Amino acid sequence: MKYLVIIIIISSSFLLNVNAGPADIPCGLGDTLRQSSLKDLLILYYGLKDALVDGDASTASTRANEFLNAANNIDTKSLSSGDLKTFNSLALKLAFDARHISEVKAIEHQREHFASLSSNMYELIKGVKLSTEPVYEMYCPMKKAYWLSKDTVIRNPYYGKQMLSCGKVSETIR
Repeated sequence: MKYLVIIIIISSSFLLNVNAGPADIPCGLGDTLRQSSLKDLLILYYGLKDALVDGDASTASTRANEFLNAANNIDTKSLSSGDLKTFNSLALKLAFDARHISEVKAIEHQREHFASLSSNMYELIKGVKLSTEPVYEMYCPMKKAYWLSKDTVIRNPYYGKQMLSCGKVSETIR
């Protein structure tokens, strides 16, 4: 009986998530069955950043895996030739860093790869319009690294609670 209940819960979760939209990311089991848009990557990036801000290596690993799955399932047929060229130039780099973040459990190591992931996401967002809202590039002078944020409040993913407000807005991308 327990197994039947578990199967029903998993099945219903699957059915609810198959048609989930980008606003529902991360949506779980349905992610692997639908193609992603480039906008999904930015949403997932923000979730990964927030996990690093919180110092939660387990959630960061999960968010990085979701990002990796989305990056590997981009609907390239829907992209313009310019957007496709930009994405193709960065896809392997984005996947490399997301994979490493998802595979390691040490938050310091995750943060090292996040710096590279952030640099490549910056290149993607400069080449492709991923959001109708401004995206803020933040700079951490202690780490000498950047990250992207959807608001101007400094929440440093490289040091988390140790130095939460360390940093500054270096650019506003419209």
